[in-house]
Amino acid sequence: MIQADQSQRYRAITRATIAKRPEWQRLPRDLREAIETVSLVLPFRTNAYLVEELIDWDNPEDDPIFQLTFPQRGMLEDDQYARVRDALGRDAEKAELNEVVNDIREELNPHPAGQMTHNVPHVDGEPIPGMQHKYRETVLFFPSHGQTCHAYCTFCFRWAQFVGDESLKFANKEADQLARYLRQHPEVTDVLFTGGDPMIMKTRVFERYIEQILDIESVRTIRIGTKSLAYWPQRFVTDPDADDLLRLYERIVDSGKHLAVMAHCSHPVEFSTDVARDAIRRVRATGANIRMQSPVIRHVNDDAGTWADMWSTGVQLGLVPYYMFVERDTGAKKYFDMPLVRCWNIFRNAYQRVSGMARTVRGPSMSCFPGKCHILGVTEIGGRRAFALEFLQAREPDLVRRPFFAKYDPKATWYDQLEPFSKADEPFFVSPDDRPTAELTVEGLRSN
Repeated sequence: MIQADQSQRYRAITRATIAKRPEWQRLPRDLREAIETVSLVLPFRTNAYLVEELIDWDNPEDDPIFQLTFPQRGMLEDDQYARVRDALGRDAEKAELNEVVNDIREELNPHPAGQMTHNVPHVDGEPIPGMQHKYRETVLFFPSHGQTCHAYCTFCFRWAQFVGDESLKFANKEADQLARYLRQHPEVTDVLFTGGDPMIMKTRVFERYIEQILDIESVRTIRIGTKSLAYWPQRFVTDPDADDLLRLYERIVDSGKHLAVMAHCSHPVEFSTDVARDAIRRVRATGANIRMQSPVIRHVNDDAGTWADMWSTGVQLGLVPYYMFVERDTGAKKYFDMPLVRCWNIFRNAYQRVSGMARTVRGPSMSCFPGKCHILGVTEIGGRRAFALEFLQAREPDLVRRPFFAKYDPKATWYDQLEPFSKADEPFFVSPDDRPTAELTVEGLRSN
C-alpha cells in the first residue's frame, strides 16, 4: 500500500464547514446564499479531494463536479425556495424551520418506484428493513454501516437516505436476515450491496456482511454499488485498510463468485487523476469486474461527446460500459432532467462514436415502477410518431424484452408521462397490482 500523507486523508466538507474553505469566497454572494438555502432541504456533502483536484474554480458554475456535489438554486421550485428563505429571514424557531423543510421534502417524492411499498421482502412473514427485492434474480441490501457517501450527488434518487429522517431510510444491520432470505429464495443469483455507499465502511465491517453469504451456492454474483472510484479513489490505494479491502475482493473471487463493482461514473474528469487510475488498476487486479453507469443529467453530462469520451476512456482503463439511466422522478429532477427524446439522441449520437468494445452499454433506461424501461428510439407507425420501448428488467418477467410503443411526446421526461400508442400497448402501462392475474402471463398480453 502507498503510504498516505496528510493530503490523502479523507476530509468531509459540509454545510457547517464549507465557509471555512478558501474557495467559498470565490463564489458570488447569490450562489453562496443558494447553497446555504437549498442544502437545508437536500443533503450536501463533498470532500477535499473533489474540491482541490476535480473542480475548476475559475468557472465553477459550469463545472460538472461542482454541479454534481454543490446544491444549486434551481433544485427547488420558486415557492419552495421562498418558504425556506422566509423562515431563515425571520429567524424562525428550529421546530418551525424543520416543519417547512420536511414539508418540502415530502413534495419531492422521496421514495419513487414503490421502494417503500412494493419492494420490501419478508422472512417468515416479517418485513426485512433495508432490503429490496424488485426483480426475481436480484436482491438489494442496504447495510446500516454504509448509509452515507464520501460525497453526495445532487441528482441522487436516494437523497432521502441522508437527511436525518429515520422514517425515510433503508438500512439493515442484520446480515443473518439477508442470509436467511437468500437460502429461502434460491432464485436469487445476484446480491447488490448499495446505500449510501458500501465502500464508506471499514473493511472489517464489510467483511462481516460478506461472510454471511459467501457459502450460499445459489448466489453467483456479488455486486457493490459505489461512487468511491470517482469521489474517493484513495479508498483502494492509501486508506489504512485499502490492502485489506482488496484481499477481501480476492477472497470473493477465489470463492467462485463473480464480483462486480458497479461504479457510478458521471463524467470523464473523474478518471483524470493518477490516484483514480491507480485505484481502477488495483481493483481490477483482484479479479473484480468494474461496470460503469450513470444517469444522463443536464448541467453535467448532457452532450454526446462527454458520453463517448467517458465510455472510450473507461474501456481503455478496463471498465465495462453498462447503463445510461434517465434521471429519476424524485428530488431535484426538474433541475437535471431532459425530454426523453433528447436523452435518446444523446445516447444514439454517443453510441455512434465509439467502437464495439464500448457498445456493451444500454440506455437510456428508466427505473420506473414496472421495471427498467429501455427507450429503443423514435419511429413512425401508420403515419404517426411513436416511442419504441422495452423492459430490460420487470417485476413481471414476461414483460422483459417485449417491444411496445407509446405516443410520441417531445416534452415527456418520465415513464408516467407517456401514453399507450394503441390498445395492444395498454398492458405495459398498467401497474401489476391493478392488472388481472390472467394478464400477467404472455398469453394474457397477447390477448390484449
